[in-house]
Amino acid sequence: MNSDKYVVVDIETTGHSPAKGDRIIQMAIVTIENDIITDTYMKFINPERKIPMFIQDLTGISDEDVANAQPFEFHAAEVYEKLQDAIFVAHNTNFDLPFLQKELQRSGQPKWHGLTMDTVELSRLLYPTSISYKLQDITADLNIALGNAHRADDDAYATAELFMRAKEDLQQLPYETLALLHKRSFQLKSDLSRLLYEATALKRDSHHSEMDQFKGVPLRLRQLPADRKRDNYIQKTDWHDRLSEVLPNFERRESQIEMMSAIHETLENADEMIIEASTGMGKTIAYLLPAANHALATGRQVLVSTYTTHLQDQLLSNEAGIVEKFIGEKVSIALIKGLGHYIDLTRFAEILRGEDESYDETFTIMQILIWLTKTSTGDLNELNVSSGGQLLLDKIRRTHTRRPDREEKVYDFFEFALEQARKADIIVTNHAFLLNQPNSANSLLERVDAIIWDEAHQAVQAAVLQYEKTFVYTQWKYIFGQIGTSEERQLYSKLKEAADSTGFASAAEMVRLDSLFIGFTVAFDRIAALLSMEFAEKFKARKHKKNSLLLSELSYHHEDFAELLRLLNEWIDLSQTILQKAGKISERSSEEQLVIADWRYWTQELMLKAVEFSEIFVFPVNDEVSWIEGDLRSLPNSLSLYKRPFEVKSIIERVTGPVRGQKGIIWLSGTMTVPSNDRFIVRQLGVPDSVAVTKYEPPKDFYQGARVFVIDDMPDIQQVSQNDYIEAVADAVIRTVLVTEGRCFVLFTSQDMLRKTVDLIQDTGLLDDYMLFAQGISSGSRMRLLKSFQRFQKSVLFGTNSFWEGVDVPGDALRAVVVVRLPFTSPDEPVFKAKSELISKEGINPFIHYALPEAVLRLRQGFGRLIRSKNDQGLFIVLDRRIETKSYGQEFLDALPKVGVSKVSLEKMVTDIEHWYNKQ
Repeated sequence: MNSDKYVVVDIETTGHSPAKGDRIIQMAIVTIENDIITDTYMKFINPERKIPMFIQDLTGISDEDVANAQPFEFHAAEVYEKLQDAIFVAHNTNFDLPFLQKELQRSGQPKWHGLTMDTVELSRLLYPTSISYKLQDITADLNIALGNAHRADDDAYATAELFMRAKEDLQQLPYETLALLHKRSFQLKSDLSRLLYEATALKRDSHHSEMDQFKGVPLRLRQLPADRKRDNYIQKTDWHDRLSEVLPNFERRESQIEMMSAIHETLENADEMIIEASTGMGKTIAYLLPAANHALATGRQVLVSTYTTHLQDQLLSNEAGIVEKFIGEKVSIALIKGLGHYIDLTRFAEILRGEDESYDETFTIMQILIWLTKTSTGDLNELNVSSGGQLLLDKIRRTHTRRPDREEKVYDFFEFALEQARKADIIVTNHAFLLNQPNSANSLLERVDAIIWDEAHQAVQAAVLQYEKTFVYTQWKYIFGQIGTSEERQLYSKLKEAADSTGFASAAEMVRLDSLFIGFTVAFDRIAALLSMEFAEKFKARKHKKNSLLLSELSYHHEDFAELLRLLNEWIDLSQTILQKAGKISERSSEEQLVIADWRYWTQELMLKAVEFSEIFVFPVNDEVSWIEGDLRSLPNSLSLYKRPFEVKSIIERVTGPVRGQKGIIWLSGTMTVPSNDRFIVRQLGVPDSVAVTKYEPPKDFYQGARVFVIDDMPDIQQVSQNDYIEAVADAVIRTVLVTEGRCFVLFTSQDMLRKTVDLIQDTGLLDDYMLFAQGISSGSRMRLLKSFQRFQKSVLFGTNSFWEGVDVPGDALRAVVVVRLPFTSPDEPVFKAKSELISKEGINPFIHYALPEAVLRLRQGFGRLIRSKNDQGLFIVLDRRIETKSYGQEFLDALPKVGVSKVSLEKMVTDIEHWYNKQ
C-alpha cells in the first residue's frame, strides 16, 4: 500500500489571472492517505470584487454566496499547512497550483515546494480512448459521481476518486508494460514517474500476465470466432411481432415494416433496390434484420457499407444487440476499415527502441503501450492524442508499401480484421474500403451475397476522395526537413554514419544520394516560386486573400516538372537499393535499425508524393480536374494543388457492375432525391434507369413538432456588401438564441463568413452568458465540438459543410437550426466550375441540373439535424431571402417535409417563437 500523502485541490476563481486582480471564490482540499480519503476541507472565499456573470453561470456561485465569507488571507496559513509534506494533485495543476502560489505569496506565506501529479495528464495517459478529459466527462466515463461540476467541493472530491481509480487501474497493467512506461515517465510534465515506479515495483516479483507479446510489446489476447454451422435456420419475417417481443417500447411504424419486407424480398431474389427513407424511419434496423435473416438462412455474407467510420462504430454499438435478440441466436458482425486505420506493430516496435524527440512523441508512445493491452481492433482512430501525437500515429499506420512477414501476420491487426470479416455473417465497412476492393478470388467480396449501401448518396463523395491527388507545399517541405542534407544533422547524416559503420552503402552512393536530394529540392523550390508568382499575378486585383483557380489557367512549363520528377525517381531508386543492402546486414545496433526504419518510412512517403506529383503535373487525365489554392499573404507556404475525377460512375461500377443481377444490391439514403429530379444522385451512382426509387415516409404526425421560418426582412444577399449581410445575420442569430435560450445550430457555407459573424457576435457581448462553439475556431474535432455543445444548456454551435449532415442531436438538446445562406456551392469553386463548363458544352443548364439539386439536397440534410423522433420539437430558420424571392426558391421548400412555413419579419418570428414556447 502506498504511504504517500496526497492533497487533491480544486479552486474556483473570478478569472484566470491573479496578477490582474482575479481572486479565489471557493477552495476545496481532499486529503488521501494509505489510499483512502482521510479529510475534506472546503471554504467559500470573499474575492472582494464582483463575480463576473459568466463565472456565476458556470459555477453557480453568486456574489451573495461569498458576501459573508472571509478573504483568502484569513485562510492562507491553514491552507499552507495542509499542503505540507504532501504531493499536490489537481485536475490541471498548471492552473490550480500557480494561482494558489500567487495567492499564498500575496498573503505573506512562503512559496510551496513539492511533487505534483496532474489528473488530466494521468487520465490522458491511462484512458487514451476517452473522447474528452474534462473532469465531468472523464468521471462520467468511469462512473465516478460528480454532483455539481465547477464547484470546488464536488470537483475536488471527484478528482480524488478519479486519482484513486487511476492508481488502481495502473496497477492492473502487465509488468512489461509498466516497465516500458516507467522508462519514459521522466519526460512527463508532472511527477507521475513516482506512481509508475510504485506500480512496477509491486508487479516485479509477482507478475503473471495473460497477454500476448510481439517483439517485447504486450498485447491483449485476441481469438477468432469459431466457424459455426447453422442447419435448418428458419427465417423470421414476422417483423412487428418479434420486435414487440424484444423491444419493450417498440413503436409500430408501417413504413418501417414495409421497408423490411421489401429489402427481404430484394435480397432473396438477388435484385436491386433504391430506397429513400426519411428521418425517424428506423432505417438501420430495417435493413439489418433482413440482412441477418438472409445471411443465416443462406450461409452467405451480407456486406453493409456506410460513409463514415463513426457511423460504422455507431451501428455496431447500438443496433447489433437488437439484431441478436430478434434472430434469437448469436449473429457474427465484423467491422473492417481501410489499411491505414490499423497500427503497424513492427514499425511501432522499431520506434520504441529509439530515443523520443519530444514530449508529444513520448506521451503518445506511452498512450499506445497502454492502449495495446486493451484494444481488440488495433484501430488508431480509437486513440485521442495531441496534434503532435498525430504525427507519430501517421508514422505507425499500416501501408500497402510494407508487406508483413509470416510472423508479423500472426499479430497484425488488419489481417485479424480480415479473418474476422471472412468468418462473419454480416460485414460492416465504409464506402472508401468497399470501393477499393478488387474483383478477384482473394477479394473480401467473394463470399458476399448482397451489398447494402447505407448513406448511399455519399458514395459519390467517397469515390471522388478515393481518387483525389494532392500537392501541398508544406507537406513536401516537412519531408525535406526530416531527411536533410550532408550539412544538416538530420536523418541523412544518421544514415551515412550507419552506412560508414556497417558498410551497406559506399561513400559514392551516399554522395550521389545527397546530390540527387539537393537537385530535386532546388527544382521544387524553383517550381513553387514560379507557381506562386503566376498565382499572385492572377489575383493581384482581387481583394480576397484566399483564392483558387483551375490549374489549366496557369501557363507553367511541363519541362520543369518533368525534371523534378526525374531527379526524385532517381533518388527513390537509389534509396531503395541502399535499403535492400541494409536489410541484409545482420549486425546492427538498435539505433541503426531505427535509422534504417525511419529512412524506409520517409522513402515510402516520397514515393507516394512522386506518384501524386506525376498524376497532377506530368501525366494529366482528361476526365479529371486539377486546381490550385493559396493565400496571397503567405505564398508559397499556403500553396496546395488538388486533382479529382469529374464523374465517379465508372469507379462505383467496378464494385457493382460485376455482381448486378447475381447478388442483392440495396441503395439506401435519407436524401436520395430532389423534387425536380428523382435520379440526380442515382445516375451518378450508375444505377440503371430500370431500378425505381422507392420512398418510405415516417408517420403523418412525425414532424408535428417542427416549424419553418423564412425571414423576409433580411437584406438581399446579392444586393448588399458581405459586411452588411454579416451584421444582419449576427443580429438575427443573437435574437434567435436569446428567445430559444440557446441550443442552436447556425449553419454556414463559408468559413470566412462564419468567422466574421462569430467575431461580431462576441464583440457585442450580448451572448456572453452563452457558450459559443465554432468550427475552425474552437479547438477539437467535429464530434468533440458536438459533445461540448450538448454539455451546456445555454450553447450555440456555428458549423460549415460537415455539420449539414451526419450529426445526431436528439430531443431538446437542439431547439433551432439557423440557415445563414442557401447551401449553393460557390461558382468559383474549381471542381464546380470545371464540371459546369463540361455540362454547358453538352447543352445542359448547369445551374438547374447540377448546382440547384446539390443545394436542395444539402438543405434537406440540414433540416434532418432537427427532428430525430416524433417527440422532438424544433425551429428551422432560413435567413436567405432567395428562398422566397427567386423562382427556384419553391424547389427548396418542396424538398422539406410537409410542415408549416411562416414567411415573417425577424421581429414577428421572435414573437411567434415566444408564443409557441409558452404553449409548450
